[in-house]
Amino acid sequence: MTKKHTLIDLFSGAGGMTLGFADDRFHGGYRSVFAIDNDEPAVDTYNQNFCPDSPHCVAGDIEEWVSQNNIPSADVVIGGPPCQGFSLLNKNRTGDRRRALWEPYMDVVERSGASVFVMENVQGLLKSAEFEDITRRALELGFDMLSPAVLNMADYGVPQTRKRAIAIGVRVSDFGRNLLPTFPPRATHGVGGDGVSTLPWLTVRDAIGDLPSRTSGIEINPGKKPPLDLHFGRTPTDVSKERYRAVPPGGNRFDLQKNRPDITPGCWIRKTSGGTDLFGRLWWDRPSVTIRTEFFKPEKGRYLHPDEHRPISHREAARLMTFPDEFMFSGTKIQVAKQIGNAVPPVFAHALATFVDELLSHRVAKRANKKRAAQVA
Repeated sequence: MTKKHTLIDLFSGAGGMTLGFADDRFHGGYRSVFAIDNDEPAVDTYNQNFCPDSPHCVAGDIEEWVSQNNIPSADVVIGGPPCQGFSLLNKNRTGDRRRALWEPYMDVVERSGASVFVMENVQGLLKSAEFEDITRRALELGFDMLSPAVLNMADYGVPQTRKRAIAIGVRVSDFGRNLLPTFPPRATHGVGGDGVSTLPWLTVRDAIGDLPSRTSGIEINPGKKPPLDLHFGRTPTDVSKERYRAVPPGGNRFDLQKNRPDITPGCWIRKTSGGTDLFGRLWWDRPSVTIRTEFFKPEKGRYLHPDEHRPISHREAARLMTFPDEFMFSGTKIQVAKQIGNAVPPVFAHALATFVDELLSHRVAKRANKKRAAQVA
């Protein structure tokens, strides 16, 4: 049996990234040895899915934990320091403490002896002064940074046009400088596909088209088998229902204003530009927009069902994030929504895991060559 690479997941959330690396339904070539997050329900989700008999995902502050505990050795460290500090949605970003959480991340990279680290974050990371500091610290620790890139997850089989920055560091002493594959990995999907090297982007229909058009109840229902346990709705007001009906397929708040100005919020009427996804309806035959933590609120984005007069359900959001129906979430419906929206889609993590596996094959070859050379000498 092939030995699995060991894995540490920092800021793990529910474990979407670990799922893509360590679960046999995705890559499966890795074994998680430690994870940490400050969201207790997410930690419960992680432990029940990956290590129910001997939980090793810790709930706590990473800086405090790292300063007081030993770090297990690992081949790979993955994870993304909380992204809001870099996000374009966060206009007042100066002095945001979350921008400095890359420091304990890099402490773990150093103390675990990892050969590779993978950092995922919003696009703003790569243009931030903090990324210059991250790169400088990586070089001090003996890592080279592969060319960082902003990747569209739809290009790797996720039914969602979710763009994220990915930065990968490799420990030079484990690899040398001339043997490594280039980053990013080749896209597997594209708009329409080319019929040869790429498949068409997956769509909303591919992800949720088989689910019942109507939801059931307004709470998580553990008495129902997946996928129906998370296929619940809300209790919108009569005005909200009328607003939903006023938005045509692919429409948004501007269509609401055109069709029903009498029930359009005044702030939207006064704001005549921007926000084309607000109160928007998804298209069946396109990928979804980015799923965020409040996908159940249409006023937060393009989260209306393609033709039903309701926002998407938790199960539909989880499907668009590529979580298997059998993946078990812990917590209230608000806590589960946060876990879904904050996750790295496991199908995309699988693509990263495959690339890192190729990197590590070069590490193994280099070490084997060193051993043979020593034996000859």
